[in-house]
Amino acid sequence: MNIGMTFFGQMISFAILVWVTMKFIWPPLNRAIEERQKKIAEGLAAADRSQKDLAQAQEKINELLREARTQANEIIDQAHTHANQIVEIARNEAVVEATKQKELAMVEIEASTNRAREELRKQVSMLAVSGAERLLKREINADAHKVLLDELASEI
Repeated sequence: MNIGMTFFGQMISFAILVWVTMKFIWPPLNRAIEERQKKIAEGLAAADRSQKDLAQAQEKINELLREARTQANEIIDQAHTHANQIVEIARNEAVVEATKQKELAMVEIEASTNRAREELRKQVSMLAVSGAERLLKREINADAHKVLLDELASEI
């Protein structure tokens, strides 16, 4: 065996192997690597877009929260104002109702006082008639002397 021939045979085998690899194996492998690189680049770009979208969404959420808090505070202030108005209206209505009740009570007291006075006048006139009857020792007819008794009751 000749070393030169073996070496030359190995070189030709190696060259054929390199040529087959370059012709049939290397292009699909290169395409696969390039596709993988594109997918990775697209994934990184999508991740960057997602980060930007997330930051924008977070800012929008913060803005919406600020608006919601502002609106909530306004609603609370309106509710307090409305509650104070309702309390004031109720207070005014209570004062009006108390005044009406007081006036009704005063009218009723006045009527009761007048009734009591009339009743007292009648009793005094009956006592006066009774006293006069005893003094005169005769009976006075109340129906016959009604005008006189009414006049006496009004004077008392």
